[in-house]
Amino acid sequence: MEPVTLNTRRLFLRPVGARDTDAVYDAVQDPDIQRWTTIPSPYLPEHARSFTEHLVPDGWADGSMFTFGVFLPQGDLVGMLAITMRSPGVGEIGFWAAKTHRGNGYIGEAVLTAARWAFTVTRVDRLEWRAEVGNAASRAVAERAGFTLEGTLRSGLCNKGVRRDCWVGSLLPSDLGLPSTAPYLPAPAPRT
Repeated sequence: MEPVTLNTRRLFLRPVGARDTDAVYDAVQDPDIQRWTTIPSPYLPEHARSFTEHLVPDGWADGSMFTFGVFLPQGDLVGMLAITMRSPGVGEIGFWAAKTHRGNGYIGEAVLTAARWAFTVTRVDRLEWRAEVGNAASRAVAERAGFTLEGTLRSGLCNKGVRRDCWVGSLLPSDLGLPSTAPYLPAPAPRT
């Protein structure tokens, strides 16, 4: 797929490239980003170069991962967001916010914008979010964006070589008033 740029009233979401390597490297030096995400730690300049020059463009080219840098109009990097295709019709969203831009609602705004795009352009019918249990900031963003928390997966993710429990949630097109590409038949409510 050809990379795209998405706009909100406050943000630009665009694929990062070589020109963004230093900004990505600087932002990811934040210990909280390294703690709660699966990026390498310590995060070295070569990791940032590989990410911006290979991983991001390769994901767009083969349709396996759609990564957006989240930017303010003046060009400041606010954060990063990616939708990784897990199976036909199912994507998993992940994100982080640069320390200086947390608490402004930017990432939640970006998540909703990317979700609408995924539901209407990429034929995604289920967007999943996962975060290690304890990552309250990620959970707050997901819940504000409308994700339904579905539970806790024991040993649901691996971070820095350690299996960890994670929360999992989902967002469906119907949660945003959008049609699905495939019919959805929810389970009947249990009888009481």
